[in-house]
Amino acid sequence: MVDGFRFKFLGEDFVAFGSGSLHWPERSLLAFADLHLGKSRRVAREGRALLPPFDDKETLDRMERDLKIANATTVACIGDSFDDMRSAGELESSTRDRLSEFADARRWRWIAGNHDPEPFGGGEWSDALHMPPFTFRHMAVPGESGEISGHYHPKASVGAAGRRISKKCFLFDGKKLILPAFGTYTGGLPSISRPLKTIMAPSSIAILTGPTPRAIPMPR
Repeated sequence: MVDGFRFKFLGEDFVAFGSGSLHWPERSLLAFADLHLGKSRRVAREGRALLPPFDDKETLDRMERDLKIANATTVACIGDSFDDMRSAGELESSTRDRLSEFADARRWRWIAGNHDPEPFGGGEWSDALHMPPFTFRHMAVPGESGEISGHYHPKASVGAAGRRISKKCFLFDGKKLILPAFGTYTGGLPSISRPLKTIMAPSSIAILTGPTPRAIPMPR
């Protein structure tokens, strides 16, 4: 894939796309974490500073691009696909229609997150997706191996031209893989934070997102 970083995980080939999605070619699967669809609506509902209401379209545009590149027959959305359950019910009809088109064309798996713990819309819903030797779930479980998760919205900083640049990233240590948040208004948690340093092994790498994804030692 033109914008992907290829790596081995428990003997299987994976591709980390520069957008933040994960491709498992052998199983024709594409995974997304933390779409947070409906976030701008929730922020407006709560009376906070308004965000431009184009986040859902931008997120789905990038998702559609990756679906076409990977030509995946299975999709796993591993939690917090919606910013909350009310947001899921308030999606614009155009967003609902696009999601339905995506889901109708392939096997679509929604994994429960802490923001969206209940089933919603088309596709299949579960707390986790087991595809040995891997388990896809929203939040990492200590001691698990072969786990692919999201939740933490990891990001890492690198030096470039005398300044620091922060990018969303995948975190990988050979046993666990944490995906970056795919949603437009999702921010990130630095890899140097205690939760991520606790979860990931000292030898972990960060795969930086962007036009040319690259791996660096996980900043600690």
